[in-house]
Amino acid sequence: MEKTDIIDLIRYIDPSMLMYQEWVNVGMALKHEGYTASDWDEWSRRDTKRYHAAECFKKWDTFNGTGTPVTAGTIVQMAKDHGWEPEQREVGHELDWNDVIGAGKDDLVIINKNWIEGKEVASPDAWDPAQQLSKYLTVLFQSTENVGYVTDSWFDAEKAKHFPTKGNWDRTAGELIQQLGKCKGDIGKVIGDYKAEVGAWIRFNPLDGKGAKNDNVTEFRYALVESDTMEIDKQNAIIRELELPVACLVHSGKKSLHAIVRVDAANYEEYRKRVDYLYNVCQKNGLKIDSQNRNPSRLSRMPGVMRNGQKQFLVDTNIGKESWAEWHEWIEGINDDLPEPESLDGIWDNLPELSPPLINNVLRQGHKMMIAGPSKAGKSFALIELCCAIAEGKRWLNWDCAQGKIMYVNLELDRASCLHRFKDVYTALGWAPKNVSNIDIWNLRGKSVPMDKLAPKLIRRAQKKNYIAVVIDPIYKVITGDENSADQMAHFCNQFDRICTDLGTAVIYCHHHSKGAQGGKKSMDRSSGSGVFARDPDVLLDLIELELTDAILKQETNKAICKVCVDFCKTYVRDWDSEVSQDDVLSSKAMLDYCQKVLDTAQQGKLKFAVSEAISNASSRSAWRVEGALREFPTFPPLNLWFDYPTHRVDDVGSLKDVEPDGEKPPWQRAMEKRKDPAIKRVEQHNETEIAFASLELDGKQITVEDLANEMGVAKRTAWRRIKDHGGLSVEKVEGKESYVTRIIPVPNT
Repeated sequence: MEKTDIIDLIRYIDPSMLMYQEWVNVGMALKHEGYTASDWDEWSRRDTKRYHAAECFKKWDTFNGTGTPVTAGTIVQMAKDHGWEPEQREVGHELDWNDVIGAGKDDLVIINKNWIEGKEVASPDAWDPAQQLSKYLTVLFQSTENVGYVTDSWFDAEKAKHFPTKGNWDRTAGELIQQLGKCKGDIGKVIGDYKAEVGAWIRFNPLDGKGAKNDNVTEFRYALVESDTMEIDKQNAIIRELELPVACLVHSGKKSLHAIVRVDAANYEEYRKRVDYLYNVCQKNGLKIDSQNRNPSRLSRMPGVMRNGQKQFLVDTNIGKESWAEWHEWIEGINDDLPEPESLDGIWDNLPELSPPLINNVLRQGHKMMIAGPSKAGKSFALIELCCAIAEGKRWLNWDCAQGKIMYVNLELDRASCLHRFKDVYTALGWAPKNVSNIDIWNLRGKSVPMDKLAPKLIRRAQKKNYIAVVIDPIYKVITGDENSADQMAHFCNQFDRICTDLGTAVIYCHHHSKGAQGGKKSMDRSSGSGVFARDPDVLLDLIELELTDAILKQETNKAICKVCVDFCKTYVRDWDSEVSQDDVLSSKAMLDYCQKVLDTAQQGKLKFAVSEAISNASSRSAWRVEGALREFPTFPPLNLWFDYPTHRVDDVGSLKDVEPDGEKPPWQRAMEKRKDPAIKRVEQHNETEIAFASLELDGKQITVEDLANEMGVAKRTAWRRIKDHGGLSVEKVEGKESYVTRIIPVPNT
C-alpha cells in the first residue's frame, strides 16, 4: 500500500477514541510500513487531552519488530471501524457494444475528484465585525434561543497550542444582535475581548442556558463540515458542487472553511445517523473532512473576529439546497441507475420476447404471484403442491406448469413438519418423487429477518442455483414496517422485485385476508393491510370459502362411500361391474348391500374401516373458490376447489357451481335456509339412518337399537324414532331382553 494511502486512512481514526494499546498499534504499523515517527506524532496531536510532545519519538525507538508484526492491515481495519469505506472496483470484463464506459459508480458519488476545479474565496473588502456576527446569528438562531460562544483561551506550553475555555451560554441570539447593533463595530463590548492571535469560537446549535454539552443542545438543527487537509478553493468548490444545504459558510482565518449544514434532526439519534450520512457523502466526493466534528455542541469559528492577522469571516449564507430533505432526495436520485426512455419506433418490428409461462395462462417466469386467503384455506399446502408440480413439470390445480428448480423459503414450520408435508403432498397426489432434487427448502423458523435484510441473503444463496421460482411462506413473518402504510409496504414489495431482477426468477408468496366476512368484497380488496399488496404482484389468486349446504355434504359423503366400495370391488371381486348397474354405482346403499353379499368377513372388516374414514374425511372437507387478477393473461372463470387435506382438488363435476361464498348471502336468506323444509329434513335423516345401518351390517352380527344410536351419534330415543320413520327397518325383541334392528323384507304383489 502506498504511503499516501496510509496517511489518508489514519485521518479517519480519532486517536482520542482509542485505548492505549490501540494507539501503540498504530505507531507499530506505521513503522513496519516504512513511515516516520513524525507521521505518528502529527496524527497523535489530534488527541489534545492525552498528547505529550516527544512521547511518540521515545516510544518509536522501542518498536524493534516481532515474529508477528503489526501491519497496515491493522490500520485498514481500524479505519473501517471508524467509518471509512473502501472504493468499490468493478471486476474487469469484455465490453459489449451497448455497455456504458464508467458505469457502475457508487450511487453517492456525483463529483469526479480528478476534474474538480477550485472556486476562489475572497476576503471581504469592507470589514464590519458586528455585521458579520449579527448576520450569522440571524441566519442560525431564533431570537429567544441561547447561544454558546467562547472568546477566552488558554495556552498549553507542552503542546504549544491555544485551547478554548468552556465559554458562555447564558445569552440569547436576540440580546446579542440588539447589542451588536449598538456597539459601533467593537464586538468586544458585546462578547468580551478575545486574543487576536487566537480568534474566537461559537456553537452553531441552540443551548438550554445551563451548559455547553450535548445534553444542553435543544435543537439538533446543524452539523459542522470542516476540512483542513486540502486547498480552501477546492473545499469551496466541492461544498457548492454537492449542493450541501449550508446555512452559513465561514472562513476559519487559517486553512479551512466551516460549513454549517442543515440536518434538521428530530433527536440525537437521528442527528448521528444524518451526520454519518453527510460525512459519508462528503468523503466519497473528495472532501476530506475532520471526523472529530460530529458533536452537536461542537465549537466552530466565529465570523467577525481576527485570528493571527487573518479574518474569520462569512463567505456565504443559505447556499445549496434549502433543506436536508430536499438535499437527501437530490443525492439519492441524481446518480440513479434507471434506464433511459426508448422510442417505440425503434423496436416496433423487433419486440423483445415475452418471458415463457411458469404457470400456463397465469404466471410468467420472472414475475410475481400472491396467493391470498383466510386461515384454514390451506395456502401453505397450495404452495407446496405448486412446488411439487414445478419440480415434476405437472399440473397444479387447473394449470400446467413448467419444470425446473424451485426454492421454498419456510418461515413458519419447524424443519421436520415442513419436510413431512412435502412427502404427504406427494403421496396424496399419487406422484412418484422422480425430481425431488429440483426442490430446495430453506428452513428459517425462528431465524427470519425483515425482508429488506432477507432479500440480499436469499439472492446470495440462490445466485448459481438457476431457480425458476422462489416461494416465500408466509410473508407476515418478514414484513418490514406498518402493514397498513402504503409507502412502507411499497418498499417492502420492492424487495420481491429485487429478487426477480437479480435472479431472473419468479417470486411466489401468500398473504392473509382481513378480518370479517369477505364474500361481498372484490378479490383485490380482501387482503389485509395496504392495497399495495393486491396491486403489486403480476398475479393475485384469491381464495374464499364456500358455504356448504347439508345436501352437498350428504352428496359428498355418498360419493366417498361409493368410491370406497368400488375400489374394494376392483380389488377383491371378479366381474363385479357386470353385476352392478350404473345407478347402483352412484348409490351408497346399493354398493354397501352388494359388498355385504360378495366380500368375506375379513374383507368386510377392512371395508367398514375404510368407509368410516371416508365419511370422516368427507365431513371435514372444505370448499373454496379461486378468483384471479392477472396482469399478463385474460382473467379465468372462478375455479371451485375442494380442500381435502393435505391437497386441493378441482371440482370437475360442478357440485360447487351454484354455491355462494361465505358472507355473500344476506342475513335473512341464511336464517331461512336454517329453517329446513320438513320433507327435505326427513329425506336427509332417512339417508343418515340408512348409511349407519348399512355400515353396521358389514360386521355380520345382530344390530341393536343402541348400536345404531351410537353409529349415528344420537340418543337411543332418537334412534327409535328414526327407525320408525325409515320405513324399511323394524325392531324385534329376542327373549324379551334386547331389541334388534332388522330389514323389512317387502312382500311381492300377487
